[in-house]
Amino acid sequence: MHTRHLLLYIAVLSAAVLSGCSAPLHCGYVGVSGGGRLYYEERGRGEAVVLLHGHSLDHRMWREQVGPLSRHYRVVTPDLRGYGLSSDQAETLPMTHADDVVALLDSLGIAQAHVVGLSMGAFVAGDLLAMQPGRLLSCVMASGGIRRSSPGPGEPIDAAEQARRDSAIAAVKAQGVDVMKRAWLEQLMASGGSHRERMRQPLQLMIDDWSAWQALHKEVRLYYGRQAWDRLKQLRPTLPVLLLRGECEHKSGRPAELRYLPRGRAETLPDCGHMMNMERPRLFNKTVLRFLKEAAQQQRAF
Repeated sequence: MHTRHLLLYIAVLSAAVLSGCSAPLHCGYVGVSGGGRLYYEERGRGEAVVLLHGHSLDHRMWREQVGPLSRHYRVVTPDLRGYGLSSDQAETLPMTHADDVVALLDSLGIAQAHVVGLSMGAFVAGDLLAMQPGRLLSCVMASGGIRRSSPGPGEPIDAAEQARRDSAIAAVKAQGVDVMKRAWLEQLMASGGSHRERMRQPLQLMIDDWSAWQALHKEVRLYYGRQAWDRLKQLRPTLPVLLLRGECEHKSGRPAELRYLPRGRAETLPDCGHMMNMERPRLFNKTVLRFLKEAAQQQRAF
């Protein structure tokens, strides 16, 4: 285990003890492509619910969801590759986060799962919805959806894109990683509503622990993007789907994904922004639990 991962692992355990959180039912690693490993925690019994975190964060962002959800479900919270306690990414290793999640499901013996993703996690959830709908019981995409304008793994990176990435990396190095992290934290905070200060400390902790590898390297194509969008239009998956937005993000209009989701719907949560699960956890939990219950009822009737 890298020194950074060891320190983060100690910090995770210490935070759990100090907060009075009970230990997870199980935690460990599963193998993924290229010799990588995904760290995960799980708690509870029943149908699996996989919670996918946002960029610069890790499984800890779901701390206020795991308890309520695990009373009814088997809750799995992985760190996506390049984040938290999982293996680093590599500029030369083709991979997608969605494929890593499928490998996690396979390793844990989970044939189908409810998937809940927020921000970057919603991009991954959208990829799974389009590319692997048979592995999902339902899907919640919060503060995000399918990256329909982004090139997928089948589209090579050309010289112009390489140059843009080099320029972005140089800009981060020039301003300093710590400055970049502070600006990113304030951007997340600024999207919130009247409850936003409650999430500042846990967000700052995770962003401070983040290696910032993604800001300093040229990532491979991590999302299926346009490939997922084309497949969604073709397949029109019939599983229950919920798209959530925070009122303070000021996004309007009907999510485009709903045109191709016969059992999809959208909701806007009041007085919260991008990080809605951390800003208004009780409302978020109530909304997701209600959706999961309705999804089960629909599945039995379908």
